[in-house]
Amino acid sequence: MLEAELARIIINDASDQQQIWLREKGGGREFPIIIGLSEAAAIDRFVKEQHTQRPLTHELMHAVIDALGGKLQRVEVTQLKDSTFYANLALVSESGREIDVDARTSDAIALAVRTGTPLFVHEDVLEEVARDLS
Repeated sequence: MLEAELARIIINDASDQQQIWLREKGGGREFPIIIGLSEAAAIDRFVKEQHTQRPLTHELMHAVIDALGGKLQRVEVTQLKDSTFYANLALVSESGREIDVDARTSDAIALAVRTGTPLFVHEDVLEEVARDLS
């Protein structure tokens, strides 16, 4: 697994398909992920540190994890299958038990951005994306 970071967000109000770009930390590889407008807007708000009056879904998820005594340790983009990215939330419970939760990639990235949690991409995903982009 390689650590990645959010490189950019491209929001096009005329489309329901938005782009977020992830970049390998310390490397030059980057790739787009197509997400929905609401997820892109939420990520954009988190990056710009804009607050809402009521919690967004990703803020609610973070609050629930905290309330249960858990901690989000990392977010992993684990797979690219049929043009769909898959992600995993790696949590640790209050008792120290490790828990993996399947998540939509856009939700997982929004949560990582919201919480400052490290984001990782599996090497085989980066290799497959590089083949698809060339």
